[in-house]
Amino acid sequence: MASQLPDGEPAPEDGALPGSALSGLGQRPFGVYVHVPFCATRCGYCDFNTYTPGELGSSASPASWLDGLRAELDLAAAVLGSAPPADTVFVGGGTPSLLGADGLTSVLDAVRGAFGLAPGAEVTTESNPESTSPEFFAGIRAAGYTRVSLGMQSAAPHVLAVLDRVHTPGRPGAAAREARTAGFEHVNLDLIYGTPGETDDDLRASLAAVLEAGVDHVSAYSLIVEDGTALARRVRRGELPMTDDLVLADRYEIIDATLRAHGMHWYEVSNWASTVDARCRHNLGYWLGGDWWGAGPGAHSHVGGVRWWNVKHPAAYAKALAEGRSPAAARELLSPEDHALERVLLEIRLVDGLPVSALDPSALPEARAAVADGLLDAGALDAGRCVLTDRGRLLADAVVRRLT
Repeated sequence: MASQLPDGEPAPEDGALPGSALSGLGQRPFGVYVHVPFCATRCGYCDFNTYTPGELGSSASPASWLDGLRAELDLAAAVLGSAPPADTVFVGGGTPSLLGADGLTSVLDAVRGAFGLAPGAEVTTESNPESTSPEFFAGIRAAGYTRVSLGMQSAAPHVLAVLDRVHTPGRPGAAAREARTAGFEHVNLDLIYGTPGETDDDLRASLAAVLEAGVDHVSAYSLIVEDGTALARRVRRGELPMTDDLVLADRYEIIDATLRAHGMHWYEVSNWASTVDARCRHNLGYWLGGDWWGAGPGAHSHVGGVRWWNVKHPAAYAKALAEGRSPAAARELLSPEDHALERVLLEIRLVDGLPVSALDPSALPEARAAVADGLLDAGALDAGRCVLTDRGRLLADAVVRRLT
């Protein structure tokens, strides 16, 4: 899709960006993503860039990672020059909560030191419910975090077992309530639906637990069986059945109807919020073509049409920065055609949709055909926007293919 080879071009050792990428800095949303690559155990479905203590051995540690992170953020500030303060910060993983409140405080201090935070900045950390406590939430709230995203996946013990999740079924809801008590106004729970063996009643029980927890944001993702994972090997051996696409569609409709009935409305195909303020501003920056610096092993960044990604292993990441080199493994320069394609791919997933003016004129007949097929809203198209219908959300990828 991009103008460079699929593996990208070599990234300069000093991390320098072309002047064209820096020229509009500050005119678009600017966020910082921090990748924490550590997990206590590996979930069977996960193909993220994460490492358990046994996988890392003595080659890297949270301490060496944090040293590297500070160095990368200092490098970022130098490369970007007059970068604006961060509108949003998102600490993901992995399991950021394994760092504890003190570790996450150090992470946010490093971001503040490199960029500063804009007034009213959104600062999110992902957390595993089992590595949180009232004291943890109080500590990160005092540090300046404004939002917490908790991995729940399911309330059904047998579904959690298939996913190799280690938390007890009731813990995510309890953690969400502890976060609220600590002063967090914005709390998200993540669900995964379509796990082999899950039933409609299992999903309804999970949704009931989410609603009981009183969160203002829910993310729900269909399980994707990624090659190379333990779950993929079990499916390939015939131990677990793949969930049928029609079942997945039914589950999505259950989620949407249940959340809608309780005042939570979709604003992106896989995300629901109780208010506009509850929407994840950091992720909206991705979907709306903003700039962000991704710091940490394997993290991806985008500034002004240049995308790059870091080396994956924490030891290689720390070594590069200790030697004064950028940890970037490669980068790609996006062409105008790339930008146009990605805009359709991302913005069509949002509740406000995509301006018709963003389409290639040759796609207009397809947009009208999508209206006839019940995939795009007719009134919205007449008003100049491509907005998915409820049916269109179920077939969003197909709509993108038609419009590009």
